[in-house]
This record gives sequence, structure tokens and C-alpha cells, in this order.
Amino acid sequence: MGIEIADGHHEKWDGSGYPRGLKGSDIPLSARIAALADVYDALASKRCYKEAYDHARATEMILEEHGRHFDPDIADAFGRMEQEFRGIRTFFHEKGE
Repeated sequence: MGIEIADGHHEKWDGSGYPRGLKGSDIPLSARIAALADVYDALASKRCYKEAYDHARATEMILEEHGRHFDPDIADAFGRMEQEFRGIRTFFHEKGE
């Protein structure tokens, strides 16, 4: 599973990702899930080149990519559980991590 995630989490549902340009269900499920989590983390975290987006904006940006970047079922699941993501982000932010 680790190889699937490492190899496939930059693939996109519409086939425009990399490294192999996989599309749809040809992308392993584990990589499709990790892709969304990875993008959420990148959006919601401060980087040397940008400030962190707040949870609402990060969520909006992810949901805008429903069916393009992200598997529609996984994006829908994220939409139903986005408050869980908010809680996890808040928990670790308060710990300074």
C-alpha cells in the first residue's frame, strides 16, 4: 500500500496527474484517499512560500476539484466529514505541530 500511495498520490481523477497519467479507478484507492489528505495538508499548512489557508477556504478549494483532481466519491466523503478534518487541524495547530 505504501508503494501505491507514494507512486499514485499525484495522479488526478481526470488523468491529468503524474507520474503515469492514470485516470479514474485505475488510480489505486489508497492513492486517491492520500491525494485528498495531502492537498488538504498543503492548503491548510503554512509553507515558506505561502500562508496557510483557513479550513473553510481549503475545503472550498478541494470541493471545487470534485471529479477533476479528486475521485468524486472521496470528495463527497470529505464534504461529509470536513468537520473531522477541522478538528484534527485545530488539535495539532494548538499543539504547535
